[in-house]
Amino acid sequence: MPDNLHLIKSVAEKTKIKISSVKSVIELLEESNTVPFIARYRKEQTGSLDEVQIREIQENWNYVNALADRKTEVIRLIEEQGKLTAELKREIEEAKQLQKVEDLYRPYKQKRRTRATIAKEKGLEPLAEQIFEQNGNDLLQGAHKYLSEEHELHTIEDVLAGVQDIIAEWIADEPAYREKIREQVHQKGMIQSSVKKEELDEKRVYEMYYDYSESVRSIVAHRILALNRGEKEEILKVSITAPNEAISTYLQNQVIKGGVSSDMREFLQNTIEDSMKRLILPSVEREVRSALTEKAEAQAIDIFSKNLKNLLLQPPLKGKYVLGVDPAFRTGCKLAVVDDTGKVKQVDVMYPTAPKNDVTGSEKKIMQYLSDYPVELIAIGNGTASRETEQFIANTIEKNNLNIAYIIVNEAGASVYSASKLAREEFPDLQVEERSAVSIARRVQDPLAELVKIDPKSIGVGQYQHDVSQKQLNESLTFVVETAVNQVGVNVNTASASLLQYVSGLNKTVANNIVKYRDEFGKLKSRTTLKKIPRLGNKTYEQSIGFLRVIDGEEPLDRTPIHPESYTAVKQLLKELNYTTGDLGTEQLRSALNNVEPEQLAEKLDVGVPTLKDIIKALISPNRDPRDDLPQPLLKKSVLSMEDLQEGMELQGTVRNVVDFGVFVDIGVKQDGLVHISKMSQQFVKHPMDVASVGDVVTVWVDKVDQQKQRIALTMVKE
Repeated sequence: MPDNLHLIKSVAEKTKIKISSVKSVIELLEESNTVPFIARYRKEQTGSLDEVQIREIQENWNYVNALADRKTEVIRLIEEQGKLTAELKREIEEAKQLQKVEDLYRPYKQKRRTRATIAKEKGLEPLAEQIFEQNGNDLLQGAHKYLSEEHELHTIEDVLAGVQDIIAEWIADEPAYREKIREQVHQKGMIQSSVKKEELDEKRVYEMYYDYSESVRSIVAHRILALNRGEKEEILKVSITAPNEAISTYLQNQVIKGGVSSDMREFLQNTIEDSMKRLILPSVEREVRSALTEKAEAQAIDIFSKNLKNLLLQPPLKGKYVLGVDPAFRTGCKLAVVDDTGKVKQVDVMYPTAPKNDVTGSEKKIMQYLSDYPVELIAIGNGTASRETEQFIANTIEKNNLNIAYIIVNEAGASVYSASKLAREEFPDLQVEERSAVSIARRVQDPLAELVKIDPKSIGVGQYQHDVSQKQLNESLTFVVETAVNQVGVNVNTASASLLQYVSGLNKTVANNIVKYRDEFGKLKSRTTLKKIPRLGNKTYEQSIGFLRVIDGEEPLDRTPIHPESYTAVKQLLKELNYTTGDLGTEQLRSALNNVEPEQLAEKLDVGVPTLKDIIKALISPNRDPRDDLPQPLLKKSVLSMEDLQEGMELQGTVRNVVDFGVFVDIGVKQDGLVHISKMSQQFVKHPMDVASVGDVVTVWVDKVDQQKQRIALTMVKE
């Protein structure tokens, strides 16, 4: 553990978390503890920080260390040139941002041959220094000395052109100037776009940006990413217009001293203009656009991550037989009956839609399945032919007076999973579409267990996810999946290797070894059995075991989120209350635990108060699933069409996606409706995520229907 207290202080300042907590988190991370483990089982050390706060500390710790390394490198490189002053060294050491360090290093950076380099090679640097310092008022004084046939300096104009190149580069490399100019471009610059190749925009997706202008300071994340994509596709030309006049005035005030001759002033003004247009502004524009993109990507990744978390933590509809339907036209709707444990009982296909329109045969098939199996719910994927299939299912329910509901399931990523190696291994005898039907049914039974099998990027709950840094997106989404899996906990005897690999401390190899062990020796009877798994060493066991549940095992505590390191304290607590682990889940034990004062008992049991509170909560509800506290998904029995919608009509719908400008809501028609951010509340809404999350069931009113464009505008504010 490095004793870099100044770096720890820097992280504490950035995260606004107490230094003691930051120091503890860093020590725990350096000891190879995982974020979920630290958040759940080391609350005393961290001050009960959650996963997000711990990850923020981790990211900032990595940044300040990378920054410190870069400072050391830059100081070494400048020192090797013999140009390091005490003041420059202090400035570099005090820099808080990597950009500042790079600005300070810029004048000393080994450059490719520039116009200034060539001018210096011709020996013009002393004259440039004299003119730049404005020593004397005569611009031409001594310039004739530099005339040279060898260096192709035939005239005074040639000499002054070279001097101008050198001074222009000095101005462009001055860190203080660059910082100020960047700030002015951020504050007063305009980002502009114009159409470049209109013929490439067949669907006119970028039409609003054909002649568009907005201030750099106010442009929002999704518009930055839209402009970037339009530019990448060569449909748009994008640029930043800087406040040139203000920048020019600022530079003149910095560079030109009072009382200089008009010739000298004019020369320096021209040099400043050249430095601005040729060197400073193109470079600053790239830096500003890069900063805007970085911020926009961070926002997009954050929204995607939050949407994904809400989707993963959708409440499961446990203990139900489900009929999964993967809709299609020509190839038919694939069917899969899945029992209450997720096991496939039967697969088939029906053709209720065009071109076959075999409604009678399809209805007969549905009725047969409902007769053969205790199906309680029909799950319909929301892809192609979804609404036509939904209409058929709704008609079948009504015609036969069935006591059964259906649900529309977001099938994003189901086809990716179905064609994957994982799906082939799981269902070697099924066709791709049949696997999709199984996946759709299982998504209702346990969304988390099914969705972890899919690359998070393929789950359609983001915006511009293909345009952002894929490395950062992957890291963020993996963290979200890990957090969700560990918050819920995993049944070690039923979990797939896909689910197990996200458990704290485990990886793909160990997850596969657990499944192999299960296949060979049967169900694990206790948590301690996991110590027999190959590659699952002591550290891995410590990090993972609290998140792995053994239901109906030899030790009742193994089905709780209580870590085995606390079992002694738990048994002592139960003894104090005259109970044993055999009483877990009984009303009597619950009642006794509700009267316990953790603050008084913690010291006696030699355990921290936060840990004891978690233990008591786990003993009160040993099988608690945190997802059960969330509202259940919307089940339906009838269907709407777009033609049925009337302005002002009240509906209930499920939030399918949250983006910067609003939320998309499935109201049961072919197209999801958009609630614009301005229609989400009577109060000001900073971001749609403050009002709604993916999976929320919301009440909306129809605001406007555009049949031609197939667009539905909704409002969450009753007029």
